[in-house]
Amino acid sequence: MKAIKGGEFIIRTTQPEDIFTPEDFNEEQKMIAQMCDDFLEAEVLPKLDEIDALQEGLMPSILEKAGELGLLGLTVPENLGGMGIDFSTSLLATEYLGKGFSFSVAYGAHTGIGTLPILYYGNEDQKQKYIPKLASGEWKAAYCLTEPGSGSDANSGKTKAVLTDDGKHYVINGQKMWITNGGFANLFTVFAKIDNDEKLTAFIVEADSEGITLNAEEKKMGIKGSSTRQVFFNNVKVPVENMLSERENGFKIALNILNIGRIKLAAGVMGGAKGSITLSVNYANEREQFGRAISKYGAIRHKLAEQVIRTYATESATYRAGQNIEDAIHQFVAEGMDKGSATLQGIEEFASECALLKVLGSEALDYVVDEGVQIHGGMGYSAESMIERGYRDARINRIFEGTNEINRMLMVDMILRRAMKGELDLMGPAMKVAGELMSIPEGVEIPDGPLGMEFQYIENFKKVILMVAGSAVQKLMQTLAKEQEVLMNISDISMYTYAAESTLLRVQKKINSQGEEAAKYDIAICKAYFYDAADLIHKAAKDAINSFAEGDELRMMLMGLKRFTKTEPFNIKEARQMIAQKLIEENRYCF
Repeated sequence: MKAIKGGEFIIRTTQPEDIFTPEDFNEEQKMIAQMCDDFLEAEVLPKLDEIDALQEGLMPSILEKAGELGLLGLTVPENLGGMGIDFSTSLLATEYLGKGFSFSVAYGAHTGIGTLPILYYGNEDQKQKYIPKLASGEWKAAYCLTEPGSGSDANSGKTKAVLTDDGKHYVINGQKMWITNGGFANLFTVFAKIDNDEKLTAFIVEADSEGITLNAEEKKMGIKGSSTRQVFFNNVKVPVENMLSERENGFKIALNILNIGRIKLAAGVMGGAKGSITLSVNYANEREQFGRAISKYGAIRHKLAEQVIRTYATESATYRAGQNIEDAIHQFVAEGMDKGSATLQGIEEFASECALLKVLGSEALDYVVDEGVQIHGGMGYSAESMIERGYRDARINRIFEGTNEINRMLMVDMILRRAMKGELDLMGPAMKVAGELMSIPEGVEIPDGPLGMEFQYIENFKKVILMVAGSAVQKLMQTLAKEQEVLMNISDISMYTYAAESTLLRVQKKINSQGEEAAKYDIAICKAYFYDAADLIHKAAKDAINSFAEGDELRMMLMGLKRFTKTEPFNIKEARQMIAQKLIEENRYCF
C-alpha cells in the first residue's frame, strides 16, 4: 500500500490496521516510558517548590542526572553518544516526561530546539564537537530566535552578523528574549542576518564568548522554574566555522525545528493532562460534601469524563501522526537519504498535522487543568495544590512553538499550497462534493459493528472540509490568505475531523484485536467525542459559509452542511457516566 502523505487524510480512507495506536507499544518502549516516570518521581516531583524558586544550580543538576540515564540523548545516534531510538518512542518518552512541570520545559528546550538544529543541520565537525556533550548533559543548550520586535514574524529579526576583515569571524550584535534555559546554557543557536540578507542565518555560539550578557530571570505567570532570560550580543565574535548549515538557511532551520517541537508539544501536554486527571479524580474521591464523596455527583463526573475524552482523542491523533512521520523517514532512508535529512523531510511532510496537533493538545490540556481547578474548588486556587501549578504552567502551551492562531492558519495554508503544487488532489473531491449538493441524497449502507455510524459520520465530516475549503478558494481566490477568520474555521473543521477519525480508527483496531467487551470504555469515549465534534464542525463551517456565500449558493451549502453533520440521537450523559465510573474506580487515568 502507498504511504499516506501529509494532509491526505482529508481525501483518503484509512483503515484501522494502517495506524499506530498507544496499545501497540512493545515492552522495550514501555520500559523507556517507565524509566522516564521513575526519573520524575525520584528527581523532579519532590523538588517542585525548589525548582520554581529557581534554586541556584538545581535545574542544571537535574538535567545532568537525566543525561546520565541517557534521557537527553534518546534521539541522538549511538555514534554521537545517544540511544538512537525511533520517532514514535521519542514521543512516548516526551509524554511521560510531560508531567514534570517546569522541568519538562527545560528538558524539551534542551533536547529539542537546543540540540536538534546542530544534530540535523550541523556538519560532521560541529556534530562531533557538540552533540556528545549535549547528549550527556555536560553542556546545556538554548535557542535564540525571538526578539522584542519579532515573535510570530521570526524573519523580521534585527540581530546582525558582519564578517571581520580577515574573514575568520562573524561579529554578532543584537538582543534575544524569552530564551528558555538562557540562565545556564553553555551553547546557543543564534539566528541573525548577515549584512542586508533577506533571510536569517544560524550560528552556534558558545555562551562564555566575550560580549554576551544576560538580563535577570523573567517573572512569569507559570513555568516559574524554567530559566527565561534576555540575551544580549555586543560585538560577539563567532568563528566562521560555527555558521550552521548555509547562509540564509536559518529561517528554514527555524521552521523545521518548530515542526518537530509542535508534535513533541502535543505528546508532552498529554503527560500533563493525564497527570492532572489523576490529581482530579484522587481529590474527587477524597473530598466529601453533603455526606458523600464529590465523585458521586453528576456535575463532577461530567468534568472527569470530558477531561478523559479530550485527552484520549489527542493521544490517538498524536501517535497516529508520529507513526506516519516514522514511516516517511524510513521511506526516505530507503531512497538513499541520510537519517538526519530523512527525519527532517519526514516531519516536513506532516507539518500540517504537527500544527494541528499542537493546537489540539494545548487546548485539551487547558480544558483539563481548568476543570481540575474547578473540581478542587477552593483548594484548587491555593498555591499549596499541585493542580494550581498545573493550571499556571499549562497556559504557555498555546503561545509556545507558534501561537495557536498562527498554527491554525499555517495548517490550512500548508495543505492548500500542496494542493496548488499538485501534490494533493483536493479540487477533484471538492468538485464531487459540490455536485453532491445539487443531487438528491442517496441511502448509504452503514458498516456493521458498534461504530458503524461513526464511520459514516467521518466521511461526511471530510465532505464539510472539502465543501467549505473548495468554495472559499473559488470565492475568495487571492484574498483568502487575508481572511483569517475563515482560515481558522477551516482549520477547526479539519482538526476535529482528524482527531475524531484517529479516535475511531484506534478504537476499531482495539475491537478487532481484543473484542467489543474489552473496548467498551473506548467505544463510549469515541461516541462521545463524535457527538460533540459534529456540533463543533457545524458551527465552524456555518460561520465560514455565512461570511463568504450568499443567495442560493448560501442556502444550498447550509442545507448540505446540515446533512453532513447530522447525527443519530445518543445518550451522552450515560456515556460520560460510564467513563467517569471507570476512572473513579481506578482512581487514576487508566484509558
